[in-house]
Amino acid sequence: MAKELVTKIKLQVTGAQANPAPPIGPALGQHGLNIMEFCKQFNEKTKDKPGVVIPVVISVFKDKSFTFIMKSPPVANALKKAAGIAKASPEAGRNIIGKVTRAQVLEVARQKMQDFNTTKIESAIRLVEGTARSMGLEVTE
Repeated sequence: MAKELVTKIKLQVTGAQANPAPPIGPALGQHGLNIMEFCKQFNEKTKDKPGVVIPVVISVFKDKSFTFIMKSPPVANALKKAAGIAKASPEAGRNIIGKVTRAQVLEVARQKMQDFNTTKIESAIRLVEGTARSMGLEVTE
């Protein structure tokens, strides 16, 4: 018989650096989960990705057990890395702070394809281009 799902918790955690401090501790603690067990499992699975922000969806069950799914890093982080910038523009519509090529956009779209709600690469490219524009990046040929 399947376990009864109580809730799902969505977090963004830096790879190989999970610890009981906020935001992980309070998010898991309020549901009565073993925080250190999650940290150990997450750090073990992400030891080859130190410093990379990884979205995690934690499924909490009635018996206080849990499972988690790791997704690919956020589009914004991949675009910042591709453009060589530290942070996005505070005035995205007015200030262009960097450029990314269509090839870089295509690469990011392919990496994120499994997490998007589309199966068409053209739609995924448009999603990534929209994120780039909202960050103050110009998409060039």
